[in-house]
Amino acid sequence: MNESLLRELVPEVIGVLVRRGADFAAAEDAVQDALVEAVRGWPEGDVPRDPKGWLITVAWRKFLDTVRAESSRRRREERVEAEPAPDGGGAVDDTLQLYFLCAHPSLTPASAVALTLRAVGGLTTRQIARAYLVPEATMAQRISRAKRTVSGVRFDQPGDLATVLRVLYLVFNEGYSGDVDLSAEAIRLTRQLAARTGAAVARGGGGEGAGAGGTGAGGEEVAGLLALMLLHHARRPARTGADGRLVPLAEQDRGLWDTGLIAEGVGILQAALARDRLGEFQAQAAIAALHADAPTAGETDWVQIVEWYDELVRLTGSPVARLNRAVAVGEADGARAGLAALADLDPSLPRYAAVAAYLHERDGDTETAAGLYAQAARSAPNIPERDHLTRQAARLNARRRG
Repeated sequence: MNESLLRELVPEVIGVLVRRGADFAAAEDAVQDALVEAVRGWPEGDVPRDPKGWLITVAWRKFLDTVRAESSRRRREERVEAEPAPDGGGAVDDTLQLYFLCAHPSLTPASAVALTLRAVGGLTTRQIARAYLVPEATMAQRISRAKRTVSGVRFDQPGDLATVLRVLYLVFNEGYSGDVDLSAEAIRLTRQLAARTGAAVARGGGGEGAGAGGTGAGGEEVAGLLALMLLHHARRPARTGADGRLVPLAEQDRGLWDTGLIAEGVGILQAALARDRLGEFQAQAAIAALHADAPTAGETDWVQIVEWYDELVRLTGSPVARLNRAVAVGEADGARAGLAALADLDPSLPRYAAVAAYLHERDGDTETAAGLYAQAARSAPNIPERDHLTRQAARLNARRRG
């Protein structure tokens, strides 16, 4: 059974059914039923000559069976009774529209992520539930509500590319748990999106804020997001030690970084930046590229990184970007300058205490730093980060006692 082939075909087959008149929820259900038939009926190495056409035919019949079984939908049955010939769906590619539908602004981020993984990624509800460490029934309800929400949305409505990119980045940042590597899955989906927006970028079509019908600066931002993912993913083998402990960037063994992914990410980023349509993901990728380019932590070009954070703050106004900029300023111009950059930020920001602790330690105030590390540990978003911050506080306290 070629699972990767099936997953690649899922969004295309859903798109064909939607264009034929099925609402999104019914189309997605029918395609999932067809996938079950494929798993049962395609022996290893015996894939149909036209797998997409096979899935379309079976899914459409599943859809018709469902329509016929519901007496309350007789008028719809009359409209869809005549079954179109199994022509493989023609040359129309609906996958891009499906991205926009799954990232509809009426959905919560969690629902948009789940629906994207199900409809575009082709993952099962069980796989998604395991990845997010929630009961399968809970995830099924979340996906069902999301499908109902978007069922009335016309398939040809332009979508918001920025929302799609945010959803994909949310998927990427979930990392790995269960039996699905969400970081790798996000990269796969972003490659797919990049392939579908690349032609429009090459033609230079679209204006600012364009959706599915024109990418404008969006194509460069898709490339920027893909580059950012690759550059972060390249460092993954060095992020944790053999004992599972979190390893900070400055202490990572750079020999473990994936140089192939770094080279690919840098190449994609350079091509996007050359079009001079800067966006936030390109700016973030440029910062990641500067970290990746440094042979050692001590050779990091912090001055350039500060300049890129200046661009990122200009583009987004994000307090998180300003918080990270304070770290870079502390490295480029000294801890006092970094603390000054923190002065007008809200101390309740996530990771504010951890940043302040680091800068106070660099400035020689170990007592304040130890207290801030302990405070940061209490609000850490995950166990490895909590344990790391707790060890930092203990280290400074031991040094003060000694």
